[in-house]
Amino acid sequence: MKPEVLLYKPLPDDLRARLDEHFTVTVIKDLTLENADRQADAFARAEGIIGSSSKVDAALLAKLPKLRAASTISVGYDNFDLDALNQRGVVLMHTPTVLTETVADTMMALVLSSARRVVEVAERVKAGEWRGSIGPDWFGTDVHHKKMGILGMGRIGLALAQRAHHGFGMSILYNARKHHEEAESRFNARYCDLDTLLREADFLCISLPLTEQTHHMIGREQLAKMKPDAILINAGRGPVVDEQALIEALQNQTIRGAGLDVFEQEPLPVDSPLLKLPGVVALPHIGSATHETRYGMARDAVDNLIAALSGKVEKNCVNPQVLR
Repeated sequence: MKPEVLLYKPLPDDLRARLDEHFTVTVIKDLTLENADRQADAFARAEGIIGSSSKVDAALLAKLPKLRAASTISVGYDNFDLDALNQRGVVLMHTPTVLTETVADTMMALVLSSARRVVEVAERVKAGEWRGSIGPDWFGTDVHHKKMGILGMGRIGLALAQRAHHGFGMSILYNARKHHEEAESRFNARYCDLDTLLREADFLCISLPLTEQTHHMIGREQLAKMKPDAILINAGRGPVVDEQALIEALQNQTIRGAGLDVFEQEPLPVDSPLLKLPGVVALPHIGSATHETRYGMARDAVDNLIAALSGKVEKNCVNPQVLR
């Protein structure tokens, strides 16, 4: 008899067919307590769940008494209460590798578009403001041969360093939990403490997961240490940056600008001051949003769930201690 699973995000037809080969699948809109009560029998029988963006905590797990594995179609897993999963012995799988290059592309795009004011000046052209030779009020700032400071030298940080160093001749500074020998050998990257990174970087690029330690890691005190012409780039998780402190820093011209793909509240409220500040490029969390990468993430998530429920996990496991 096939294990029963809950699917809470649409899949491409071929991946849905693969899921159906291995499991009895119940499609639900999302993982909420209301849905759990509405479809109590399906929740009670489910041994696996697969999808993204829904919150999974102890209260929800209580509605899933047979759950053995959760597969998120994302690299981030801050929607999951990891302690609660561990206590229940539930394996958590994610998709950390397939989106690396795409997110690094997005971060480099944010560097370029914020430095050269691409979005802002393009809108001015559309508004009919370009009527002759442009003056300094249209100018941006150079990217090439500047200093890029990377906060979090994981897979994405490494891919970003490659683009910046080899593509734009940028010097690479980084701060991470430990020295990264590959970054240092390939890109002549220099490890430094956070204060030095803030003080020296022309572009502060954040690629960190959201944890208790990283929440509001960049706040008023840290922003005040940055160069007045520096630009902050965040494509990791929104709450790593204290958004109100960032707004104040931009309003007070403590820093030049920001390129943001993530925010403390998503979608970004339409009345957010970030949408009115000229030095800000705001994207709707598109870091991994290409057809190719989103398909790859869904494919990996399906494979992850198959591996987890068949006892053949070899990679992509967030909490391998549960397997032991």
